[in-house]
This record gives sequence, structure tokens and C-alpha cells, in this order.
Amino acid sequence: MKTKDPKRDGAKRIAILGAGNIGSSIARGLVASGRYRPADITLTRRRAELLEPFRQGKFDVLFDNREAVKSAAIIILAVGPQQLENLVKEIRPALIEDRHMLISIVSGVTTEQIAGWAKKKTNIVRAMSNTAIAIREAMTCLCAAPESRGALQEAKDIFDALGKTLIISEELMLSATALAGCGIAFFLRAIRAASQGGTQIGFHSDEALLMAAQTARGAASLLLSSQSHPESEIDKVTTPCGCTIEGLNEMEHHGFSSAMITGIVTSNEKAARLFKKGRS
Repeated sequence: MKTKDPKRDGAKRIAILGAGNIGSSIARGLVASGRYRPADITLTRRRAELLEPFRQGKFDVLFDNREAVKSAAIIILAVGPQQLENLVKEIRPALIEDRHMLISIVSGVTTEQIAGWAKKKTNIVRAMSNTAIAIREAMTCLCAAPESRGALQEAKDIFDALGKTLIISEELMLSATALAGCGIAFFLRAIRAASQGGTQIGFHSDEALLMAAQTARGAASLLLSSQSHPESEIDKVTTPCGCTIEGLNEMEHHGFSSAMITGIVTSNEKAARLFKKGRS
């Protein structure tokens, strides 16, 4: 007699429509979490041949989006903003009210717009994440349409297995795109810069990259584990007339913090312009 896997008990079948970089990363992360098997996840993509490695990995791969919807309860919409309207209208006949939940990871498209295209009483949730979702280290922000707030916890349970989550108001979702979505690139660039500095002071490039990446990981882990403020951790490694404070002051003199802040604000403004252009 077969027994239930407690890690998967109650898990609903998921369809990821538009399994590009982020969509496929979600699929990998869900399987890595142990809550889902590859066979529990259906993937679709216009160029289905690009999903062949997933098919070989026992994922369910389909070309037909409607068929994928029929076999799942949770539908993750992972296409580009320009394709989302057509996708929702395409799958609309297959949507069953009070059964399906739509989770959109598409930047700049509101729950109100999705509901207007779906024309069904289905729960609609928005999620903004990043590519670290593949290794279950993502930062995911979530919001829902007012009538779908009861579904937020179910969506949160999914993304909790893939990193950290935060429920926010929908008005802040574009800002989440800049800080969490674009932000991963900013921190990667900072690590790259640190590794280049390491090479300049004597390390081989692979050694410098390892040291920079692990040091960045340690810094982030300190904040997450202790819930402390960055400045309190900085104070622990800065001594009077020491090399750390001199290096920090030199970086600030060249605009380190200002550049990071300006980059995030600029990405936020660009996302807002793209959003307005998409609605015009």
C-alpha cells in the first residue's frame, strides 16, 4: 500500500505558461523544494523544442496552453507584457470559476487588467521575483486583487518554498520590480567589481570571484539571520584609522551609495514609463 508523501500532501498541479528564464527557474525551484515532482508541473512555450531538457527530466511539456490549463489548478503566467493579453484571452474558455488561480509574474500588468481579459471569477495574484528562484533564494513580492486576497496565502506558500516572500500593496509592485527584479543585477555587478578589485591586488580572477561572492553571501546572511541594520554590522568591522573605514570613505567619495540609489530609482522610473506605454 502506497503512503502519501507528507511534503507533497495537498499540493495542487501547476501549469507554467511561458516557461522562459523565470518560468523555467520556478519549475526547477519547485522541484528542488521537494513539494512537487516534475510530473506535477506542466510547462508551455511557443518554441516548445527549447523545453526538451525538461521533457527528458519528466516534466509535462505541452504546446497547447488550453490543455495545460485544463490539467492544472494553479496557472502561472510567465510571458512578456506584450503577450499577456492574448494569452489570457486564449485560455479563457478553459478557465473554471472557483477552481483556477492565476498567478502573474508579468511586470507592469495589473490584476484589474487580467481580470478584464479573463472575464471569469478566478483568483488573481501578482508575483514579482528574480532568477535566484531556481536555487530557492529568491525575493518574491506578492499582491492580489481585493476579491482574491483569500488566495494570497496559497500563493505565498508556493513562493515561500523558493526563498523569501513579502505581501505588499499593488501600488508598490513596480517598485518591487526595480528593487528585487532588477536589483539582483545590481548586486551581481557589485560582486563583479569587488572581484576585479581583488584581481588588481593580487588574486587570480577565479579566487577573487569566489572570495567576493562568498563575502557578499555572508553579509546578506548576517542581516537576514540577525535582523540587524547594515550600519550596525559595518560598525563591527570598522576601527579608528583602520583600512575598512578608509576604503568605505573612498567609495562614498566616488558615489558608491549614490550610484546604487540612483540606479534603483532610474529602473523604477523606466518600469513606470514602460507600463504607461503598454496601456496607451
